[in-house]
Amino acid sequence: MWIALSIVVVAVVLILAGCQVTRAGYESAPYKVVRSDGKFELRDYPALTVVETPMTRPNGSDGSFMRLFRFITGANDAKQKIAMTTPVFMSGNSTNLTMAFVLPANLQTASAPKPADGAVTVRELPAGRFAVMLFSGGQDAKREAESLARLRAWLERERLISLSEPVYGYFDPPWTPSFLRRNEVMLRTTPSE
Repeated sequence: MWIALSIVVVAVVLILAGCQVTRAGYESAPYKVVRSDGKFELRDYPALTVVETPMTRPNGSDGSFMRLFRFITGANDAKQKIAMTTPVFMSGNSTNLTMAFVLPANLQTASAPKPADGAVTVRELPAGRFAVMLFSGGQDAKREAESLARLRAWLERERLISLSEPVYGYFDPPWTPSFLRRNEVMLRTTPSE
């Protein structure tokens, strides 16, 4: 019952704060598809400005999402409201987990306001080529592991080398039915074309 009540409260807060109710209402991190193969893509991303925070639990239930959400709703030195974008990135391992929001394209790292919370930082992710696999469903460690294994197998078949730990991208609000959710697992790789 508490979970259902929490979801309703978050949904109302997001709607009242001006957030969209589907991913279609959000700006997404820009990229160029270099090659597509079913659920797999090679993409070139420009440098992205992100706001990030550490996580102590892989699902972000430790308050990490709300730290980032407070930043974009004005908990920064400029008291500036910043539009929500997609995806929410999650990366790292059990001792170094992070959650990040991509800032809108018109907000560069140098011009982004400074976070009011010391656990939140603004930084630039370097441009690069990524191998990506799309998958649906809720955030689930088993589904993430299976998707990562499939992406690594595809990289091997394509003779591509992984240069990073996986980054997971989640595009949908929590009230989106699991089977309609867009999720991705990404691995930085070397340009081959």
